[in-house]
Amino acid sequence: MEYKIEEIEGTFDAQILKNLGNNEYVIKLDSREHQLRIIHMDSRGIEFILDQKYHRVKYLENTTAQMNLVVDGTPMKLNANTKFDEIVYKNTGSGGSADTQTNLHSQIPGKVVSVNVSEGDSVKKGDVVCVLESMKMQVSIKSHKDGVVRKIKIKGGGSVAKNDVIAEIE
Repeated sequence: MEYKIEEIEGTFDAQILKNLGNNEYVIKLDSREHQLRIIHMDSRGIEFILDQKYHRVKYLENTTAQMNLVVDGTPMKLNANTKFDEIVYKNTGSGGSADTQTNLHSQIPGKVVSVNVSEGDSVKKGDVVCVLESMKMQVSIKSHKDGVVRKIKIKGGGSVAKNDVIAEIE
């Protein structure tokens, strides 16, 4: 695995060497072995002991390439694929800047409760594009970047699967 913490150059390699059972593992971070015990883990975060030191990580937001976290009280952004912009750039076949990802994808399956933008609208990163309902919860799907909505790919009352394209934003 390759991860990068925003504003810190460098990456680390991680792998699980041995499952000791009872949520305990021997892991390798770069070239050093560590003892890991997972205390609690759910969709909101994880509590664990690494080399006899307690840590708590709270998940704030997760996108395809980046995860916003609070680690032991310190906010940080973790880039899960440091080459994501290059991969998107290469696969879109477009020229221009590295910010070529135009498609906004659904992170969850669900029913479209509302579409909050129209084609031609300007949006800012974080603006609500639509609201989905999944497992009786309503989830706002927000724009992944500043831009103009070129195409809406969903309709109110319709359904989307995880990773379906919701809109094209240029």
